[in-house]
Amino acid sequence: MEPPHDTSENPNDVVSDDDSSPENTNPEGHENPNTTTLDPPISDAQDESSDPVPDEQPQNTNLNPAEPGPPARRRRRRKRFFTELIANPSFPKNRRPRVSGLAKEMDTEALIAISVGFPVDSLTEEEIEANVVSRIGGREQANYIVVRNHILARWRSNVSDWLTREHALAAIRAEHKNLVDAAYNFLLEHGYINFGLSPAVKEAKLKSFDGVERANVVIVGAGLSGLVAARQLVSMGFKVVILEGRMRPGGRVKTRKMKGDGVVAAADIGGSILTGINGNPFGVLARQMGLPLHKVRDICPLYLPDGKAVDADVDSRIEVSFNKLLDRVCKLRHSMIEEVKSVDVPLGTALEAFRNVYKVAEDSQESMLLNWHLANLEYANASLMANLSMAYWDQDDPYEMGGDHCFIPAGNERFVRALAEDLPIFYGRTVQSIRYGIDGVKVYAGGQEFCGNMALCTVPLGVLKKGSIEFVPELPQRKKDAIQRLGFGLLNKVAMLFPYNFWGGEIDTFGHLTEDPSMRGEFFLFYSYSSMSGGPLLVALVAGNAAIKFELMSPVESVKRVLNILRGIFHPKGIVVPDPVEAVCTRWGKDRFTYGSYSHVAIGSSEDDYDILAESVGDDRVFFAGEATNKQYPATMHGAFLSGMREAANLLRVERRRSLNLSKVSNNIEKCDSLNKLFENPDLTFGSFSALYDPHSDDIGSHALIRVKFQGDKLDSGHLYLYGLMMKKQIIQLSEVNGDGNRMNLLHRNFGVKLVGRKGLSNIGESLISRIKAAKTNQNAGDKS
Repeated sequence: MEPPHDTSENPNDVVSDDDSSPENTNPEGHENPNTTTLDPPISDAQDESSDPVPDEQPQNTNLNPAEPGPPARRRRRRKRFFTELIANPSFPKNRRPRVSGLAKEMDTEALIAISVGFPVDSLTEEEIEANVVSRIGGREQANYIVVRNHILARWRSNVSDWLTREHALAAIRAEHKNLVDAAYNFLLEHGYINFGLSPAVKEAKLKSFDGVERANVVIVGAGLSGLVAARQLVSMGFKVVILEGRMRPGGRVKTRKMKGDGVVAAADIGGSILTGINGNPFGVLARQMGLPLHKVRDICPLYLPDGKAVDADVDSRIEVSFNKLLDRVCKLRHSMIEEVKSVDVPLGTALEAFRNVYKVAEDSQESMLLNWHLANLEYANASLMANLSMAYWDQDDPYEMGGDHCFIPAGNERFVRALAEDLPIFYGRTVQSIRYGIDGVKVYAGGQEFCGNMALCTVPLGVLKKGSIEFVPELPQRKKDAIQRLGFGLLNKVAMLFPYNFWGGEIDTFGHLTEDPSMRGEFFLFYSYSSMSGGPLLVALVAGNAAIKFELMSPVESVKRVLNILRGIFHPKGIVVPDPVEAVCTRWGKDRFTYGSYSHVAIGSSEDDYDILAESVGDDRVFFAGEATNKQYPATMHGAFLSGMREAANLLRVERRRSLNLSKVSNNIEKCDSLNKLFENPDLTFGSFSALYDPHSDDIGSHALIRVKFQGDKLDSGHLYLYGLMMKKQIIQLSEVNGDGNRMNLLHRNFGVKLVGRKGLSNIGESLISRIKAAKTNQNAGDKS
């Protein structure tokens, strides 16, 4: 069993509060470990600055190491309780080990593919959509999987270099070149290989990998998903611009530089822990950047309100009971879902019912211990137990990445700064509106209009719930319903930099129990960052109902409460707890760029809602990314990262489809469209527009045929003609407007005319063409006579 881990993209920013020094209510000095004198600045959440994080990490000065605490208890990971009842196709049962050298290598490569998220003996939905094989199943698919795994493993063995197609072919027989091409293209375009921040990869990514220049994309949000998508799109030949409301990149990943009294540290007050390093893209970035990883040690002692260590036997017994309660709820929900469809109740209600039936944790200490585990579960989901879906709260567990959970020394903002480098980011541009239609998108931010062929929206679910961004036309009801159903909760932190490490360096986490069940999540868990932050840093977590009340409390009062807890634990051991030299309190719920921390499956919601949030709208004009669009890895930094890669691939697919369709239309028109001759002598010409009137009517309200000429390098003939049916008076009005762009807007938005290819004209249009042809033929015959 492992300690609780912060898998969230849990958020925030910080604002200095120089007037927030509390009164010293017990001015006895450090001789009394319970003294609270907070002269250093205490920060509240929500500043827009981006503090530089020192690359140099001062050595910790442990002037007063803690005495050995209670016997170490291994803690179960935050989630992953019900995986035994959810089939995971990635891990075949009863698979026999192979013995030959080649077979062993193939097994190793398959394990690498599994760690990244590929099933062992089938294709992903994305691979099927990309047509990587001509037929699903059979020998070709089996060979493709082997080739795909080999290419993936080959790059993972050396992530600092760019893997070329030729290198990918080197160990594969020539007869399988088509499979190598299919696998290489898929892995490259979907961001499974050749991504990241090594010099070789960054240099190669500066230009289009296939030499094609593509459409313009407006990206809303410079969080992880937006930054990753932008870098990938640039390498695909797209032109991108990123609009960010804050004055810094990173979104819910924020590293705060803290210093004072000769000590300095980097505190991750947002997303912090790499949860499972196997297959994690941030593990790749760390290797490329030469960053060491600090494994979070899996021991977590707990302390009672009076500071005494929890009895080891009681601790063990309650942990077992807690897991049994979860198992019983799991069995209940499966029978309920099978017998009565769409039944859901709060997870907290079900657990409490079983707790009463089986009389679990009836005395005071046992009750506090059980509540600590419930607080840990609320931390895992950034939500109260009363809000979690009993049926689907842990739907992502089967996909959880394996391996150690790790910290990055000096903070995750090192990733953010590297990802944001050289990207066209406009800071301080809060987006108010996204307007989309058949001719593209317009994004309005800070009084400016940004136009593109497509847009990628990466704002947190909390912003979508709040309705901060207007979509025109409105989002489909299906998506609006999913936005409201999915949960978006709250986790807050108090980061404290001390003049020295008084708690000792042998643990990374320790917990604290409380007597008040309604406040069980208040400072229930402490993370020690001393071994990787550069200085003696502690971070206290606030989850559940306590996280909500925390935002109503002053930062000074919050820090005083944390110090009282710490002094209650360490004072009886004779260890002085000094005042922090600096403290920071987050306020993610009040942050207008997040309105919360990370997503969860609320009552009445399901994993399907993550997929609905990920769906594009407006005939593939507006796309969506972010942790709340990734049902496999929600509430994680790598989930946000992978969603950005996913949408970059989707944008490329749509762009190619549009280009292909335009080329087909162009070819059809050039080969079989006899309208070219009719338009040699149009009735009216202006800009790229020309018109033919009904020869049988002089009525200004009669039908007329409009033709618009489009030019582009991607078109085989160099140009494309599209047609529309409208009234003669509308064409005259159109001719009086200056500029083709303004004319197109009038055509689409005011007149509601949809341009189509030659074969897309209606029966009315065909009748009009026949009359025009007959009139032109008669006119030519008359001229000859």
